[in-house]
Amino acid sequence: MVIGVDATCWANGRGYGRFARELMREMTRAAPEDRFSCFGDRRSFEAYPDPAPNVEFIEVAMDESPTVAASADSNRSPRDLLRLTRAVWRDRPDVFFSPSVYTYFPLPPGLPAVVTIHDTIPERFPALTLPSRRARLFWNLKVRLALAQARTVLTVSDYSARSIAEVLHVNPGRIRVAVEAPAPAYRPCSADEIRAAAGAAGMPDDCDWFVYVGGFNPHKRLDLILRAHAALAASQASAPHLLLVGSRSGDVFHKEQGKLDAIVAEAGTTALVHWLGFVSDEGLRPLLAGAAASLLPSEAEGFGLPAVEAAACGAPVVATIESPLPELLAGGGLFVRPGDFDALHDAMLRLLTDRTLRAVMGRVAQQRASALSWERGAHQALAAIHDAAR
Repeated sequence: MVIGVDATCWANGRGYGRFARELMREMTRAAPEDRFSCFGDRRSFEAYPDPAPNVEFIEVAMDESPTVAASADSNRSPRDLLRLTRAVWRDRPDVFFSPSVYTYFPLPPGLPAVVTIHDTIPERFPALTLPSRRARLFWNLKVRLALAQARTVLTVSDYSARSIAEVLHVNPGRIRVAVEAPAPAYRPCSADEIRAAAGAAGMPDDCDWFVYVGGFNPHKRLDLILRAHAALAASQASAPHLLLVGSRSGDVFHKEQGKLDAIVAEAGTTALVHWLGFVSDEGLRPLLAGAAASLLPSEAEGFGLPAVEAAACGAPVVATIESPLPELLAGGGLFVRPGDFDALHDAMLRLLTDRTLRAVMGRVAQQRASALSWERGAHQALAAIHDAAR
């Protein structure tokens, strides 16, 4: 069987790109008899080195890389979309797999397709994720077309599956789940590795810290994290540090930097807040392993992979209840309602001051996260793709 694959989201960093790349690697191993025809631009293929023998790259020249053009406040040119559609039509795969609706493009009529919708956050919180009426219009048109062309909708958790059925009115019988998992780099570290990484991040010896990993979009509630951290810093004899991991440049969503900087400046916590930018998996691992907690108090998460990867390193989590995380990491953290400042502050305070609780929850979190695997997710995705082809 020839499986067409939208590779245009592979260069999308840790988010949808991580899902697409890790799932692809495991699917090609699990189905050596299938051929995977991957459509994308050069930037997409550079993000996926060392493909398996049953992977074929079909490069499509485009005016702008889809990773940039498919942003929340932009749109891809009709000419680029048509180039991708024509390339798929010429290759004539038996079935097509889109790892993310984020970079979806129209498919040739009649081609069986599986489209991945990770969550319904843009539909539930349009003002926090899609900054203009134009952006919301293009997003809604793209999702409607994807749902019209897809035989099967793939998602990453039962939580997201329920939301897709309710918010997007998709028949639950059309929805399948392929779980995510930590990348192999995420695992516990030695004390020496943790100390060295803390020093390199600019923190003094024997300090405590919290970590946030992800984008700085409004629905992630970085404003709440910064304020809760400032309150802890003002009340504790030894103020904790806060590490913020993610790119502050080229953000394709809202430009939150000015607002977040103002919160830090007003609180007087500039020396305690570290904007680390992008950090490699190996560099991030000891920072997570030594943290008092990983923070993810978003309005909602379809899966919450940054929290799961932190858990795999042995870090407890403080995360939103509007996600699958309370089930996935049960006993491995504290879970709070979105927007609840007091709950977030109290959860951070407990894990900061109660080292026994922190250690117990960290061990449970690591056990829970290690039970997840990309291999399992790949088999689930392949089953959905093969069923759609039939």
